[in-house]
Amino acid sequence: MKRILIAATLAATAMMAQAQYVGPSTVPVATVKALQADGRDDQPAVLRGQIVSSVGHELYRFDDGTGQMRVKIKQRLWPAGQPVGAATKVELIGEYDKEWVGEPKFKVKQIRLL
Repeated sequence: MKRILIAATLAATAMMAQAQYVGPSTVPVATVKALQADGRDDQPAVLRGQIVSSVGHELYRFDDGTGQMRVKIKQRLWPAGQPVGAATKVELIGEYDKEWVGEPKFKVKQIRLL
């Protein structure tokens, strides 16, 4: 009985850890094309599209139909138990990182499946 109670408590705790705010935001939805043309370093933004490939450790290629960009996603941010493939529509909330040298990237703070 004690094991069942512990397991139920752990499951409830894990579900609460996955809870996230899903209401409106003042952070504007952007496109890859707009960020690459006019984005400021550390600019907050929301991107909607697909993660089309893995580039390396925590780096992925994102496509929103206007262009492609590298995105950095920490392992802990991926939705638990929900696989994300190249056809999965996602919303990425984060910051544009305008590199002084090399290709810019988008640092993801939160992922939502659409």
